[in-house]
Amino acid sequence: MPKPNIILALDMGTSSVRAMLFDRRGRELPGHEQQMPYVQQTTSDGGVETDAESLIERTVECIRRLMRGADKETKAKIAGVGISCFWHSLVGVGEDNRAVTPVYSWADMRSAPYVAKLRETLDADDYHGRTGCVLHPSFWPAKLLWHAAAHPEQADKVTRWMSFGEYLALRLFGSATCSISMASATGLFNQHTTDWDGATLAALPIRHEQLNPLGDLSATQSGIVAEFRRGLGPVAQIPWLPAAGDGACSNLGGGGTDDTRIALNIGTSAAMRIVVPAENLTIPSALFCYRVDRKRALLGGAFTGGGNIYAWLGKTLTLSGDAKSNEKTLAAMAPDSHGLTVLPFWAGERSPGWHASARASIDGMNLHTTPLDILRASLESAAYCYDTVRDQIQRSFPQAREIAASGGALQHDPVWTQILADVFGVPINVSKAFEASSRGAALLALETLGLIPDVESVSAAKGKTFPPSEANHQVYQEARRRYDALYARVLG
Repeated sequence: MPKPNIILALDMGTSSVRAMLFDRRGRELPGHEQQMPYVQQTTSDGGVETDAESLIERTVECIRRLMRGADKETKAKIAGVGISCFWHSLVGVGEDNRAVTPVYSWADMRSAPYVAKLRETLDADDYHGRTGCVLHPSFWPAKLLWHAAAHPEQADKVTRWMSFGEYLALRLFGSATCSISMASATGLFNQHTTDWDGATLAALPIRHEQLNPLGDLSATQSGIVAEFRRGLGPVAQIPWLPAAGDGACSNLGGGGTDDTRIALNIGTSAAMRIVVPAENLTIPSALFCYRVDRKRALLGGAFTGGGNIYAWLGKTLTLSGDAKSNEKTLAAMAPDSHGLTVLPFWAGERSPGWHASARASIDGMNLHTTPLDILRASLESAAYCYDTVRDQIQRSFPQAREIAASGGALQHDPVWTQILADVFGVPINVSKAFEASSRGAALLALETLGLIPDVESVSAAKGKTFPPSEANHQVYQEARRRYDALYARVLG
């Protein structure tokens, strides 16, 4: 019998769970994919959360459906399970290993008032220098303070705090390890000691023993408990890697595997990141720093605005014509011909300034302004926002001269991709990997299980390249200065 060489990739995102099969060259196996969407619950005071047990059930059912569609020979070739999980998730667990709280999303802003309290006890610059994170409601410190104050009785029942990826392992195997990757984006992890950060824990209502032990992706588990074994077949007995952060997986799956290539991913939200060696790590002040694993760091910026900007504007503005004709009109518009400047913060701001209370602004409208002017201006302004992070990455890593792009918002929208290339003044290659996070989880599993030497040995799934127009770039340079001035005036 041939050696197992197929990977089951499990991608747990903020709107769906996806299970796919990949071969040892990082290629999807056609016909072997299942996706189960879900909707996070929102509250009037800024909450974004999901019931933990229902998400466990949905995740396991997604794998069962994948297994039902695979033949016996394919199942026998599955060597292991790689997992991508949405970063920054937080769930409190009780003594019975069951969730006491919902799964809180990074987008849950109820802890925003507690950021000021953190600043009273933690120096923001020192904190960033140790953890690679900022004092912001996206991260665990503010959420832990908020939860202790808002739900004291519930907090008393929590014996451990963890990400949803860890909670899945706990329910499936009875124990959990927190991967270096998942820990790195919590705001509680010291990037230099690769351990939980004692100075941060001392400022919070949490003890070291309330966090799971740390481990790298090699800390695999196998032997799923009887409660969940039904319908999983051989997947119940093969090695499962600890969950890695979705951003790390997306970078690798989209072609950003080393420090020569910046990865840009635009889905509902967006991020721009670069993978660098973690040894002798220096964290630039304007960038976040998370981890792929113990040996690879991930530096960059995260943006609240991505495809959600396009979706909101398309739904809210009265656009005449169909999607194709509007796309053609957008493509024909000259750069910055509308005279508008937009701050694209419909969902608040993360990078570059991390102003949680920021809101969108449109400056320069008059009676001649059209809905398509506003749409084009918003896409261009989102590009200026991303470009601030690209500038900062390139200053720290001048060898990074390529941009690898992924995500549905770009793979289906050549107009926006060309705008981005023109704003950046750098060619953009759009990955052919439509599910970059899933592919990245598969590549990490192939590497960890010894089926490939390393992720760099697998060719990037390169697609079409969009070269920049130098003339357009010069126009956008001037428009970018106008954007920067408005940003400074409104947000400081």
